Amino acid sequence: MKFINSIISKRSEIKPFPFPVYSGTIAFLLLAGLADSIYLSLHHYLIYTDIGYESFCAISKAINCDTVSQSPYSVFLGIPVAIWGVAGYCFCLLLLPFALSADAEKTRIWPLIFIISIIFSFISIIFAAVSTLYIRSYCIMCILSYGINFLLLFYSLLIIRRFGEKEKIIDGMRQDIKFVFNNKLSFFIIAPYTVLVVSIFVNFPAYWNLSPPPLSANIPHGITKEGYPWIGGSENPELVITEFTDYLCFQCKKMHFFLRHIIENNPEKIRLVHRHYPMDNQYNPLVKEPLHIGSGEMAILSIYAESKGKFWEMNDALFNIDKKDKSIDIKKLAEKTGLDSKELATARYNNKIRRALWLDIKDGLKLKITGTPAYVINGKLYLGEIPADVLKNIIE
Repeated sequence: MKFINSIISKRSEIKPFPFPVYSGTIAFLLLAGLADSIYLSLHHYLIYTDIGYESFCAISKAINCDTVSQSPYSVFLGIPVAIWGVAGYCFCLLLLPFALSADAEKTRIWPLIFIISIIFSFISIIFAAVSTLYIRSYCIMCILSYGINFLLLFYSLLIIRRFGEKEKIIDGMRQDIKFVFNNKLSFFIIAPYTVLVVSIFVNFPAYWNLSPPPLSANIPHGITKEGYPWIGGSENPELVITEFTDYLCFQCKKMHFFLRHIIENNPEKIRLVHRHYPMDNQYNPLVKEPLHIGSGEMAILSIYAESKGKFWEMNDALFNIDKKDKSIDIKKLAEKTGLDSKELATARYNNKIRRALWLDIKDGLKLKITGTPAYVINGKLYLGEIPADVLKNIIE
């Protein structure tokens, strides 16, 4: 902070542009940041609620906004990070009327905005590190917000240097806070904003917590003649869907829970047959490099649970495992499913179970499945999602 104060105390000999050039640039950056955060908020919502949604920046494994939104790091303290961004940029925009008022004399509010910009920039560095070290994927629109934050930091510093008073940055921030609260505008701007933000945050719906409907005795389930678990229509279903999924695939989870909810409302019309297709290079020869490591082992655990009549309990527990977990907690899974933890742990070495998994993978390879989820309906293969017209008549 001493270094920053020393920079601010030195007046530049370069003739500055008119004040509106700098203040207008900051206003533009704040509006751009707000627009970007609104887009990211909508994107985050659609990722979890729209089964067919895919963003324009889902370009590759490394550049993929969808992957970033699907990660647990996209939510902080029960609120999507993008919503925090909307709140932050709105707050700064609401400070501008104070900064541009005649009483501010081009000096007030800018130290406060500068401090906020430091916080924004620091958060940007943290999320960039998280994307690099943990998510291993980058979001283009997030990177745009990082750039906006650093530009806000730069331009607010320019205003302080060229138009501000010779005061320490912390002292300036304190004066700014007093200036805001002593201004009549605060009652009409800051107070309503605070009430609105608090009420939204307190009542914000956790739409990202995907979950299947609770297992019910009213929903038939069993094993096909071939030995595959099914749920839904028991005798003459109008539609039979065979899914090939991976327990570490977000789209698999979203689609699976979506289909389960449809079955809950139409139990006699649809039968869902489950098969395993882990995109784990240790189990699936299609995958040539490490990807979804552990999904093969998870499939083995569910096949064991199937042999004990607990497939759907294990299936739901596996889909809901926190992706931050580095390993599978066998004891916790056993408690959730009512299985013996020791037997569950040794199932991973059972050759019969591993052979059953290989049969699923081999059939998937024969169908030329290149990714998950995949669905076979009336002999036709669908990758990624099921077309709306296939389900339309059933849902209606």
